[in-house]
Amino acid sequence: MEKMLDIPLFPLNTVLFPGTPISLHIFEPRYKDMVQWCLDNEQPFGVVLIEEGREALGPLAKPHPVGCTAQISEVEHLPDGRINVLAVGMDRFQIHSLGYEHDYLTGMVELLPLYSENLMTVERAGTQLRPWVERYLSVLASAADEAEFDVDDLPEDPLALGYLAAALVQIPPDEKQPLLATEEAGELLTNMRDIYRREVALLSAMLEREKNQEMGIFSRN
Repeated sequence: MEKMLDIPLFPLNTVLFPGTPISLHIFEPRYKDMVQWCLDNEQPFGVVLIEEGREALGPLAKPHPVGCTAQISEVEHLPDGRINVLAVGMDRFQIHSLGYEHDYLTGMVELLPLYSENLMTVERAGTQLRPWVERYLSVLASAADEAEFDVDDLPEDPLALGYLAAALVQIPPDEKQPLLATEEAGELLTNMRDIYRREVALLSAMLEREKNQEMGIFSRN
């Protein structure tokens, strides 16, 4: 069995991946207490996608069983008592049991390092994913009429690339959750490539349609 932790859990309508940042605006007293506990004990909290329930101002939501620990890197205390928190995803985990001793949810969790059956397979899958991520970011920049992302900033490590790709792609959280729960590195990278091929095709078709519509408008007498 891998390392076990007893940590606070923060159910959100988002999926956090290892190595990627998350910015949170904390206004509920229970999550202010959670942040303070993490700071006092130098411990992470766990970000978990909500399976049932609401993100704020209600009963504690039921989380999906696989989440990601978040290590707080910056805290800004605002004059009205609210808190801005910047944290970074660290480790995947599986929830073994939930605790309700505090106003916020806690969990006994087992860390889940991503399994790599064959390093050469993982490297090859990362190499095959990279050009699709580059194309997606280029098309996305064109759609938003913004400067293109510097592809040199993409990580060289295939697993880091896979997790960043999972964080960047604009798909619903319930489509991202299975990616976080994927147990094998090569499978994750292959799944990400398939998703990016689909999203590049969809974005490109959308841009082409918009361009044709604009040309149709401007070509009228």
